[in-house]
Amino acid sequence: MLGQEHMSLEGSYVGLDRSGELGRRAHKASQMLSSCTICPRSCRVNRLRGERGFCKSGYRAKVSHFLPHFGEEPPITGQNGAGTIFFSHCNLACIYCQNHQISQEGIGGEAKKEDLSAMMLRLQESGCHNVEFVSPTQHLPAILEALEMSIRKGLHIPLVYNTNGYESLETLAILDGIIDIYLPDFKYGDDEIAEKYSCVRDYPHRALESLQEMWRQVGELQGRDGAAAKGVIIRHLIIPSCMENTHKVLSLIAEKISTDVQLSLMSQYSPVHKACDHPEINRRLSVQEYDRCIEWTEKMGFKNVWIQELNSADDFLPDFTMHEPFTFKRT
Repeated sequence: MLGQEHMSLEGSYVGLDRSGELGRRAHKASQMLSSCTICPRSCRVNRLRGERGFCKSGYRAKVSHFLPHFGEEPPITGQNGAGTIFFSHCNLACIYCQNHQISQEGIGGEAKKEDLSAMMLRLQESGCHNVEFVSPTQHLPAILEALEMSIRKGLHIPLVYNTNGYESLETLAILDGIIDIYLPDFKYGDDEIAEKYSCVRDYPHRALESLQEMWRQVGELQGRDGAAAKGVIIRHLIIPSCMENTHKVLSLIAEKISTDVQLSLMSQYSPVHKACDHPEINRRLSVQEYDRCIEWTEKMGFKNVWIQELNSADDFLPDFTMHEPFTFKRT
């Protein structure tokens, strides 16, 4: 499932820094904050002057945790873990978000670029296969500034962009050649469900065009020695009672992107945060629902599908008030 052809584990961003292009991209991203258009919400607040939009982010990055993470898909985790940095805040407001403590309650602390750079380097030194940015979009300018500093101190491993999929093409153009591995969600194929559960109506359109651009940039997943070096894995979390939504998502991926893409079909939904206010999703996914979705991937011709055990949902529920937010360890 993981191509091995002539792939280096050195991130492609290193060459962009040598040419000065990375610095130009970082400056462009920073300027977008003066009337913020870093994501499709286009709040137009001046974050350079301390104004806050929907995501509540300021100019500096806000980080909850950074650690070797062993709960991602196998090509991302590898043997030594993904070098994961969990950023606070989010441009969605998913009522069932398992990371709501950081995405919506804002647990975390502001990090200077020197601090963020040090995190990246420590993760590389610990043997992680990559540096994985989780919910990074709202903090992209700060990430790029820290990345410049990190490269000059020896950072070279692949970069993973773990995103909810609600991205703008302008922002993705900045990331072209910087990000090696995209790990996006494709949450919704239905506008009404997106608005009901995540406070965003144009998600299906925005996510589809974003994933198409990610696929254009890096293509099929490739790597070496069991770890990904480049490519896309698309995640879809199945929501109980929303089978039609999942069918739409899978159909869009098959028809508009490719059945060759790596697909992670996630069964780990738990009724957390505000999901209890919606009886139709205030439960776990059933075996019958998950099996039905797996059958759809087979009928649609997907070739590379990651699946989960239904009884593993509790393992993926973090507690970001703890020093170690996850219960699972290296296997």
